[in-house]
Amino acid sequence: MEFRIGTYASHSALQILHGAKQEGFKTIAFGKARVKPLYTKYFPVADEFIAKDYPEKELIERNAIVIPTGSFVAYLGIERVESMRALYYGNKGVLRWESDRDLERKWLLEAKIRAPEVIEDPDDIDRPVIVKPHGAKGGRGYFLAQTPEEFWKKASKLGIKDKEDLKHIQIQEYVIGVPVYPHFFYSKLNKELELMSIDKRYESNADAIGRISAEQQFEIGVETSYTVVGNIPIVLRESLLMDIIEAGERAVKAAEKLMGGLWGPFCLEGVITEDMEFVVFEISARIVAGTNPFINGSPYTWLRYNEPMSTGRRIAREIRQAIEEDRLDEILT
Repeated sequence: MEFRIGTYASHSALQILHGAKQEGFKTIAFGKARVKPLYTKYFPVADEFIAKDYPEKELIERNAIVIPTGSFVAYLGIERVESMRALYYGNKGVLRWESDRDLERKWLLEAKIRAPEVIEDPDDIDRPVIVKPHGAKGGRGYFLAQTPEEFWKKASKLGIKDKEDLKHIQIQEYVIGVPVYPHFFYSKLNKELELMSIDKRYESNADAIGRISAEQQFEIGVETSYTVVGNIPIVLRESLLMDIIEAGERAVKAAEKLMGGLWGPFCLEGVITEDMEFVVFEISARIVAGTNPFINGSPYTWLRYNEPMSTGRRIAREIRQAIEEDRLDEILT
């Protein structure tokens, strides 16, 4: 039986499909018709393009293994992804844990990973906080506040009028530090964790606001936003790597206890403080767009593989190993 690899045409699809072809798979991209040339003409990584958001029938007929991305989950919704009948790489059980910030915090605490304090009642805000909607939204809708009054003023612009609406957001202590997003891959077949790469996000207008003087910011009333527009590679000082890797190991171990396991790519999104402490505010339990600068590999994958190895290619290699060893049922749900 021949298997193909398919993914939604957005987010990190170029990398996923390119890596699949490197490992000898036929590839399928699916999504909006407008982007077809991106995957078939300008960057010819898709052997076939299906102009549907989720062509379940076609994917099943072609024995396509779907690789989830943030865009795929956001556009289809968790319920639809959980009920999809096409072959799916990874554990669907982690989706609710990563999209619900309360469950996500429980996961971090179980893994003994330092996380920002959560403030349940906006009227108790007594320090800088960052407010985040639930789900993977690429930083859209985040805002900062320092007082209850500032919170309610900004929250009202997002349709949050009273405390009944607070179930849609989480209020986190704002931890000052350098943003760091380490990307991992956990091989369920080999029971090994790999550090694939590290990035920081390029956010609008958080990264543009520094070009405006503080005086002018007050004059024009600019407010900081955190919508991700791109990603920048980072190589950490070597003395920090064990802290990062051990946090990843604990996240995997906690996932086994809480939701039946985490395998494949994932990311711990956080900051490193001036005390060199890694503080994690989110877990992305799938491939993240921050892996896209590393289509030809990172310093860390070169140390391990000594050949080009993107996260997309690493996924395909795991699937190929599972097929060759007749263990595909162990990594699909």
